[in-house]
Amino acid sequence: MKPLLICDCDEVLVHMVRHFRTWLDESHDIDFALDRHDFFGAMTRRSGGPELSHAETWDLLHGFFPGQMERQTLVPHAAEALGVLAETADIVILTNLIEECRSPRIEQLARFGIHHRVQCNSGGKGEPVAKLVAEHGNPVTVFVDDLPQHHASVAEHAPQVHRLHMVSEPEMAPHVPPAPDAHARIDDWRMAERWIAARFAEGQLADA
Repeated sequence: MKPLLICDCDEVLVHMVRHFRTWLDESHDIDFALDRHDFFGAMTRRSGGPELSHAETWDLLHGFFPGQMERQTLVPHAAEALGVLAETADIVILTNLIEECRSPRIEQLARFGIHHRVQCNSGGKGEPVAKLVAEHGNPVTVFVDDLPQHHASVAEHAPQVHRLHMVSEPEMAPHVPPAPDAHARIDDWRMAERWIAARFAEGQLADA
């Protein structure tokens, strides 16, 4: 039985917020602060107008996905790391996008030489991770994500999964503390590849 890598996409495999910031600047006259890991607090109208509502923020995100996805760029060393890990492991990309974005995400990753199953999700990732692990026969599994709440969700629903916190945007990473529910924090894919491979080689569940 192969081990399993379940990996997020935005700010893990591809850069998003730097390009989202540029798009907000160009098209919406909105500033986006990369030193805040919070979409609902990072955006400010350059006109000095009222704070953006949650509904307006979601509308902007839905405007970026999938319409502006061609702006996104590959995180350094991500494709190479997945290529090496895929020699011995199964890989699933678990991304919090609406289902209509699944095909654009598959096409986007394919342009970067990444060809793995893509599953869309909304809300916490713990339950879908648990289902994926069971589907694959409960192998040793590593989960990689940039958001602490997803590590908490996986810790609750699939505690046997090794959890790696990664924030690949260098302007943002220094301002994001390590996720309390992750087993490690690594923001560089060269080191992350070695950490993940070591968990697979050990062959132990996280809660063993």
